[in-house]
Amino acid sequence: MKIDRYAKIWMWMGAVMVAIFLGVMIAITTAHAIHPPSHVETIDPTKVWDDARFAEPGVTVGDNKAEVRLISQMYAFLPAEIEVPSNVPVTFRVTSVDVIHGFQIVGTNANATVVPGYVSQFTITFPHDGEYLIVCNEFCGIGHHGMYGKVIVGKPQAEAEAVAALNQEVAP
Repeated sequence: MKIDRYAKIWMWMGAVMVAIFLGVMIAITTAHAIHPPSHVETIDPTKVWDDARFAEPGVTVGDNKAEVRLISQMYAFLPAEIEVPSNVPVTFRVTSVDVIHGFQIVGTNANATVVPGYVSQFTITFPHDGEYLIVCNEFCGIGHHGMYGKVIVGKPQAEAEAVAALNQEVAP
C-alpha cells in the first residue's frame, strides 16, 4: 500500500503534536504534584483542634484586611455564620478534619476544594453589604445537603448597635 507523501507529513505532524501535548501534561503534573496550587500549607487533620492556626476559628479584622479561619467537618462549617466588613480584602483559610469538602460562596467567584491535610486559602473582596450563602459543593456523605453557612458582609453587629445608639441620642 502506497501512502502519499503529504499524508505521511500530516501523520507525522499529528504524532509530534500529540507527543508534545503529552510531554507538557506530564511536566506540569510532575511540577505541581508536590504542592497543589490551591493548597498553601499542610496540617495534620487529626490535630486541627489543637493546632494554633485553627484553635479559635472565626474572623480577625485588621488594618484594611480581614482573615477568616474555618473548619469543615461532616456536615458543618465552623463557625457557620461569619461577619466581615465590605470593601476590604478577606482571606479565607479553610481546612477539613474528615473528608473532602467543597467551599463555595454563592454569588461570588469564591470556590475551593477543602482536602484533609491541607489548608486552602483564597482572598476575595465583597463590594456590597448583604448576606452570602456558603455551601459544600463536594458530596461528603448522607448529610451533605444540610452543610451550609452564611457570610454577613457589612458593619459588625456591635458596631451597628453602637451607631444606632448614637443616632438615638443625637435625634431630638
